[in-house]
Amino acid sequence: MNRDPLVPLVSSPFRHYINGGWETGATTGVSINPSDLDEPVGEYVRADARQTDAAIDAASAAFREWSLSAPQRRADALDAIGNDMLARRDELARLIAREIGKTLPEAHAEATRAGQTFKLFAAEALRGASEPFASARGGVEIDATREPLGVVGIITPWSAPLAIAAAKIGAALAYGNCVVYKPAEATPACAAALASIVSRAGLPAGVFNLVMGSGRQVGARIATHPQVAAVSFTGSVENGTRVLQAAAARQARVQLEMGGKNPFVVLDDADLDAAVEAAVTGAYGAAGQRATSASRLIVSRAVFQPFVDALQARLARLTVDHALKHGTDIGPLANAMQLERTFDYVRVGQQEGAQLLRGGVALERATRGYYVEPALFVGEPDHRIAREEVFGPLAVVLPADDYDHALHLANDTAYGLCAGICTRSLVRARHFRRHAQCGLVTINLPTSAVEHHAPVGGRKASAYGATDAAFWTTAKAAYFAS
Repeated sequence: MNRDPLVPLVSSPFRHYINGGWETGATTGVSINPSDLDEPVGEYVRADARQTDAAIDAASAAFREWSLSAPQRRADALDAIGNDMLARRDELARLIAREIGKTLPEAHAEATRAGQTFKLFAAEALRGASEPFASARGGVEIDATREPLGVVGIITPWSAPLAIAAAKIGAALAYGNCVVYKPAEATPACAAALASIVSRAGLPAGVFNLVMGSGRQVGARIATHPQVAAVSFTGSVENGTRVLQAAAARQARVQLEMGGKNPFVVLDDADLDAAVEAAVTGAYGAAGQRATSASRLIVSRAVFQPFVDALQARLARLTVDHALKHGTDIGPLANAMQLERTFDYVRVGQQEGAQLLRGGVALERATRGYYVEPALFVGEPDHRIAREEVFGPLAVVLPADDYDHALHLANDTAYGLCAGICTRSLVRARHFRRHAQCGLVTINLPTSAVEHHAPVGGRKASAYGATDAAFWTTAKAAYFAS
């Protein structure tokens, strides 16, 4: 295995990878380091519709060979990608930290998860997808199989540039599909690093393609192109809705993983110290910039004030600083847009009458960056900060009269991604697990406690479409006279 440093492989400008070769683009942009605005990560190239079409054509041409390849060939390639990522996780972690401001421990965990995910799908490629069915008739055998779809368009966000991409690309390739991958414009260096690793795994030209650029140019073309059989998208509800409308209009398969306004319930019998730690990790980890963040803290009135006091004291001990600096608990926001969005919601919360207990202001550090003091509000269920996704370090605490009221508040949202509860009651924990209207439930853990090998669903505005083999493949039944 080649373990040379990643830096030469992703040197600026970061380029597209199309049909087995690296290409320049129609225009260029700059990736900014949110921890140090005076130290850009590098330039990257943007594709136009013509280059996007070229990537789709290459994937389409490669599909026959790849879809009919032996499972072991697919498994070996995915395992090699996973091994290379794990061997390079330190370099990848630094790249994530520089490009989106995740702290180095958070970035290291993501790089590790991405490598493990590719290895997981290496094993999945070997499992096969054939299942016998008993026939109602004598002398007949039935065999059901799953076959790859064709070209899959994969559109990913900047919030987890390697982990989310690994889950989608790994699944698509394991089941025999070919990939056209469009990352977020904010993370071209991470995307190029991933592509450089994939490019050395022995895949036929065209099986994997990286095309960088805007959603208006590249994303829209992927969603509307007749040769793209399926589109897997992770991002905002607004953009996901546009992808769904464009792809569904031509009957392409669509999978959407979108936002959340996730509740975290603290009951009166909870371990208060553990609840505070879980709330801080869930609400403010990764600067609140992940779909699984718990920004609605629903707390029983019996422990409301002690919880709020303990949470404020814990927030006061957090260090906000450069993502690569040792001891940093929270890095900067990923970009100027997220910074302004967070400040907008701080103003909205105050205007609507929510009580700002601490934070919500810009911080100055040794380097110019998008630093914000984590914000904590006490509010009401109808406040916008309690109903709309902020995607920043802002949480609102809501009082609950009892467990039934807490469950009602937890489900009173347009989203349904995840929910957490802290309680010593097994009865209440089991009831919450069954009745929380979401795809992921955590008990006495942060809502962000997600593992790469377990399924994650979603309801309401948070998700659309299947997330397992049913999305990446099509079913075929064969009947045999025996």
